[in-house]
Amino acid sequence: MILTLRFASNLSAFTVAATLAATAIASTTTGTATAQETQTAIFAGGCFWCVESDFDHVNGVLDTTSGYIGGESQNPTYQNHSGHLEAVRVTFDPSRVSYDKLLDVYWHSIDPTDGGGQFCDRGHSYTTAIFATNSDQLKKAEATKAQVAKDLGTVATEVRKASTFWTAEGYHQDYYKKNPVKYKFYRAGCGRNATVERVWGDKAYQGIKDAVG
Repeated sequence: MILTLRFASNLSAFTVAATLAATAIASTTTGTATAQETQTAIFAGGCFWCVESDFDHVNGVLDTTSGYIGGESQNPTYQNHSGHLEAVRVTFDPSRVSYDKLLDVYWHSIDPTDGGGQFCDRGHSYTTAIFATNSDQLKKAEATKAQVAKDLGTVATEVRKASTFWTAEGYHQDYYKKNPVKYKFYRAGCGRNATVERVWGDKAYQGIKDAVG
């Protein structure tokens, strides 16, 4: 009888220990999976207010941040970001939207043929570029650029490895939400939508779920 009780007690302890170990492993696995759920892409497409607005309307995009990238100066500001491009860092859920899809959205929301800026914004800061965050993104971006060149005949957009991304000042973040009237006036006056529609026809803004503006 005593032997039986001891065996039962030992078995119970073993079961509890095994359960705790399994729970710990599951917790660790879940934490790893969660950390891998999001990825980052960086796109320069002229005014970062507009690029941010466009990508905010793509299913699977979790967050967008306006900033500066591509130059050599440290801690650039809006008044002093010579050498840098205005760009947007896109955080996305790859289980909901692929990087390939984001590339498709990007190409069809800019004028890839314009090497002097975008729409009414002229100069290097407003030129277009894809900043790949890893080798796989670099390969995919270069492949889509080749396809766009076939579609349009010429492409001025650069494909580059990402360097340090500097977050822009707070008043630039979500500008289209904070200043909706000014933003809409600017976007319409700059001719962004009209030019994209002229360049891409019925492919303009494909992949963006809501009306652009």
